[in-house]
Amino acid sequence: MTATVPVSTAPAAPAAAATGRIPLTRLTVVELRKLADTRAGSWLLIVIGLATVATSAILLGWASDEEQTFSALYSFGLLPSSVLLPVLGILSVTSEWSQRSALATFTLVPARGRVLLAKIAAAILIAIAATAATAVLAAGANVLASALGGDGSWSLDSSLIWQSLLLQVIFVLMGVGFGALLLNSPLAIVIYFALPTVWTILGETIKGLGEAAEWLDLNVTSQALTEPDMTSGEWARLAVSVGVWVGLPLVLGTVRVLRREVS
Repeated sequence: MTATVPVSTAPAAPAAAATGRIPLTRLTVVELRKLADTRAGSWLLIVIGLATVATSAILLGWASDEEQTFSALYSFGLLPSSVLLPVLGILSVTSEWSQRSALATFTLVPARGRVLLAKIAAAILIAIAATAATAVLAAGANVLASALGGDGSWSLDSSLIWQSLLLQVIFVLMGVGFGALLLNSPLAIVIYFALPTVWTILGETIKGLGEAAEWLDLNVTSQALTEPDMTSGEWARLAVSVGVWVGLPLVLGTVRVLRREVS
């Protein structure tokens, strides 16, 4: 007599789930955590926080009463993050290669484009968080300034709020682009700071480059974001310069990340 072994027809849920893609939201959370996991990243965030606090202390301690306003505290407070957050964007990409974690990352998530997209999303979120934190700090400092006899004015053009946020996002994405393009932390940081500065100097000293610099110098075109009610011409010049300094490095960097051999 032959025994019949029952065959289960239930779906193999764990196996099917194992083959599913990791959600982009989870990848973004992982990339946000990785920004502070390294010693360089954690110290950079600490320095940004301390430097932002120091900007308020400087204005409260040495600025005239008339200059102690929310607008001044907020604008000055954004300076440290606008300078240093792009370095964090660079490290978010280059650390995968300098610390040899790219093999593990791309083994777990073979779709490299999704990993890079998560890094971009994390960079944008950290820029938003830094801008919001600066606004909160500036508000607290302005209350203190008012109590100490400062102006304490809360006047701030609404357009400057989202324009300042856009400025932070532009520069941090520029950092991500340079990091993806060069895949080397020291080189990417040096090129990020040196190349735009050299271009600005050339545009100011060489007469023939003056007109081109008005469209291609991001240091020049981005200044309009610090003033309310930008004109269409200023937006056009900003768009062109962003395309050159942010869009092009991101595109070329994406191609390099997708094609580079992982070892």
